[in-house]
Amino acid sequence: MTINSPTATVPFSIAAMPVIASRTVAVIGAGAAGLAAARELVLQGHSVVVYERDTRLGGTWAYTPESESNLMGLDPMRQIVQSSLYASLRTNLPREVMGFRAFPFSASQKPGRDARRFPGHAEVLEYLKDFADEFGLRDLVRFGCEVCHVRMMEDHKWMVRSRKRNEFGDSREDDKVYDAVVVCNGHYTEPRIAEIPGIDEWPGKQIHSHNYRVPEPYRNQIVVLIGSAASANDISRDIAEVAKEVHIASRSVQIEELGKLSGHENIWLHSMISYVCKDGTVAFEDGKEVFADVILHCTGYKYHFPFLETNGVVTVDDNRVGPLYKHIFPPALAPWISFVGLPWKVVPFPMFEYQCKWLAGVLSGQIPLPTINEMMADVEGFYSSMEASGIAKRFTHRVGDLQFEYNDWLAGQSGSPPTEEWRKPMYLVASRKKRSAPETYRDEWEDEDLISLAHLDFEKYISNVKISL
Repeated sequence: MTINSPTATVPFSIAAMPVIASRTVAVIGAGAAGLAAARELVLQGHSVVVYERDTRLGGTWAYTPESESNLMGLDPMRQIVQSSLYASLRTNLPREVMGFRAFPFSASQKPGRDARRFPGHAEVLEYLKDFADEFGLRDLVRFGCEVCHVRMMEDHKWMVRSRKRNEFGDSREDDKVYDAVVVCNGHYTEPRIAEIPGIDEWPGKQIHSHNYRVPEPYRNQIVVLIGSAASANDISRDIAEVAKEVHIASRSVQIEELGKLSGHENIWLHSMISYVCKDGTVAFEDGKEVFADVILHCTGYKYHFPFLETNGVVTVDDNRVGPLYKHIFPPALAPWISFVGLPWKVVPFPMFEYQCKWLAGVLSGQIPLPTINEMMADVEGFYSSMEASGIAKRFTHRVGDLQFEYNDWLAGQSGSPPTEEWRKPMYLVASRKKRSAPETYRDEWEDEDLISLAHLDFEKYISNVKISL
């Protein structure tokens, strides 16, 4: 992909296409976003092929104990491990909120399943498998097929080159041409790394959370962990069970919070790292220093599309994928290429569903898009409002508190019902509880009334499915 190409132009005219009921569509990735895309596209009558580099579906929810040989993820030639899950991970949202609207995430009655309201990662994977089976999506997936090149063709088509390896390690490449491509490759494999003065001479070990799995390698060690998001909170407590000391460095920590973390004997909160030294010292901006064995970066990820060639039309600049209309369509290439799942700090699965309903309807010709100029004006207005508000470019796709407004806008475009009345308040209750009671929020809650409303909706869905059958 072309990065930072201010002079990039569209290499040919994207002419208005006649309305055709069915398109051939390549979906890249069989995680939650790719499965949602496949379902909505099929419902609109499109012919769909899903490319999945792994031998199983689930994307980042397909846990593996393996980690990459390059623990910081900086070597572009490394063998990439797709999942970023750690063994102890439980969801930080209740299952009712997490699930697709079309397929409620209720506690399964099957033997061996995790019935907790905030289940472990294995239960989420089982849910995605159930979703794929419910709607017959597995037959659409080409497992073990890595997409290595996607490029525009001059007849408004897209060439998708995939690579499939056999059991002996030999690979075979295959080129197919599609009307449209939907990019659902996720954004949890290319690590972002904190810049630390002196790090080149610091003698300790560094690792990005993408490669963290279990705490045992950190037994009796002093660990400095950078970050304040969900993974940092979970991993710090996981490691503290075996480590000698855990020191959390965060930009968001308040002065009154500095020092030992309440309820823990070996976890300390600090401001950000100021510098590190070749004698092993890690110095924090709050004036404290420790001699550490490990620095663990829980510092997020970069958007990464190494397979995508758009002649500079779509770029990634400081983690802004753009220009994109509503985080999905590049105006000059719409609707023939689209991106699902870029927004972050959101409830992902329902958002995927709304995005995919819209793009599938647009591809079928049932939903019109604004003109290229109108879409570009909207994008430029969005970027200008961010700049005027002092929001850094790297936060372009952070939707946060606006996610339900965004989902409802998408729902309006596709003629779908808006967000259920219980989903937003349930999300807000869970978020507030997570902040006030980080150790217990997964197992103690106070929104039984909202749970009842959710299950009433689930019963309506199940009844509707039985009627349609």
